[in-house]
Amino acid sequence: MASGDLRLSANQKCWPAQSAMEQALGEAVAAAGYSLVRAHPYKPREKHGFIGSQREGMEVFAGLDPAAPLIVAEAVWQYSHHVLHGLISHAGPLLTVANWSGTWPGLVGMLNLNGSLTKAGVRYSTLWSEDFADPDFRRQLKQWLQRGRIRHRTDHVTPLSQVRVGGAEQKLGESLAAQLQRDKAIMGVFDEGCMGMYNAIIPDELLHPTGVFKERLSQSALYYETMQVADEEARAVRQWMEDRGMTFHTGPQHATDLTDAQILVQCKMYIAAMRIADDFGCDLIGIQYQQGLKDLMPASDLVEGTLNNAQRPPVRSRDGKRVLYRGEPLPHFNEVDECAGLDALMTYRIHKAMGQPVETTLHDLRWGDWDASGTTDQYVWVFLISGSAPPAHFIGGWKGASSQRQPAMYFPNGGGTLKGISKPGEIVWSRIYIENHRLHMDLGRAGVIRLPEAETRRRWEATTPPWPIMHAVTYGVSRDQMMARHKSNHIQVAYAKSAEDADRAVLAKAAMARGLGMEVALCGTKKDGETWA
Repeated sequence: MASGDLRLSANQKCWPAQSAMEQALGEAVAAAGYSLVRAHPYKPREKHGFIGSQREGMEVFAGLDPAAPLIVAEAVWQYSHHVLHGLISHAGPLLTVANWSGTWPGLVGMLNLNGSLTKAGVRYSTLWSEDFADPDFRRQLKQWLQRGRIRHRTDHVTPLSQVRVGGAEQKLGESLAAQLQRDKAIMGVFDEGCMGMYNAIIPDELLHPTGVFKERLSQSALYYETMQVADEEARAVRQWMEDRGMTFHTGPQHATDLTDAQILVQCKMYIAAMRIADDFGCDLIGIQYQQGLKDLMPASDLVEGTLNNAQRPPVRSRDGKRVLYRGEPLPHFNEVDECAGLDALMTYRIHKAMGQPVETTLHDLRWGDWDASGTTDQYVWVFLISGSAPPAHFIGGWKGASSQRQPAMYFPNGGGTLKGISKPGEIVWSRIYIENHRLHMDLGRAGVIRLPEAETRRRWEATTPPWPIMHAVTYGVSRDQMMARHKSNHIQVAYAKSAEDADRAVLAKAAMARGLGMEVALCGTKKDGETWA
């Protein structure tokens, strides 16, 4: 079974990669003494073999043996709700499998599906491989074929109950948790459920005990408000960015280039988002964007990253009497990932109280590879996202930021990204997810490293060049350990001033999460390899 995108153009472009993956997977299954049968056919009229909608997925499952061993094979980004309905009720053994490629992000799609299955309480096994021929993959695949179950080691995970938390960090985390539960916060959500990400929706009954409540906003309101913003206000936003060194890579063709007209609308959207957030008293907001708005306006990515930066173009209230959210970021969670949103709010408050950098963002856990330049012998992750990355995270800040057109395959109306290379430094990474109808948080430490220009270019070209990139080395967490444990396609990151500050921020944030009722675990080690226990 292959769950696909909702967009026909994406399914058609990605089908050759999926087809090649399925052939390699079929050879691996045959080598184990079994045969692979496709649950749904290639569609000659549509020129791809993906399940392209929830209804189509239901029709596929209606003709499937509910006890059959089932592999969901992904070489691309996929919409989990296309198949989640059937996987929830499927009785046979379930295996999710992904390729390992930056260009064809099956691992990103699979991680989203895994997080969705975890939230739904579905038992599954999971595997990933670069070529489906390596001995470890084939050994584990054969075990699943024979037994219907495989497990990965996750001994890099330490429950918070076994961790030494300093008194100051414990007190700060608990105090901030109590404050949030007492003086409640509003999460502005511009339409839920982006791209089938079931795992990114926090049910109200789990969110409310944290002190956070949703303000459900409509993207049609964002469109309307954007159209009310005067051209001169929007031009002032762009001028502010350019005065600080940002570069816009523009061209004349709307269909293929980033145009001045697209940027103008994006700057209007930035002002509109700020004003709507102020109208409802939001502490953070998330724009769904991908479906719906893409047919009306340019992409929201430039808006999202700008919102997440403390230093950004000022926006005044409609009457001109107030500067909105003066001197602060308005935390934005990309693709309305509410788990990332709650995480961002916690990060902002912890870091502000500790005097640490307050800018935070989520990234896709997009891909990883060994450094081809020889700069480091450590495994280097590519953290990459289209939106939400703030210039404060980039080498050079605004001067190191640029904007390029979003890929036309996904964004017919264009719009620019907020692109940059993340600066070297110490970061805290984390993820909130749902398991057994309870909020969980995993936290860890990582370092962002600088790679030579040629190696950075190689990684960008292997993924999506217009998007911001982070070269991350996770401390005490290998590639396979991360894949075995992580319950999302997204990972939250924030900088600290030093390794020691980052360690303290991890512990304070863990204490805050526990104070909010979450089940908390620390993953990996500190920078020097020291364990958390």
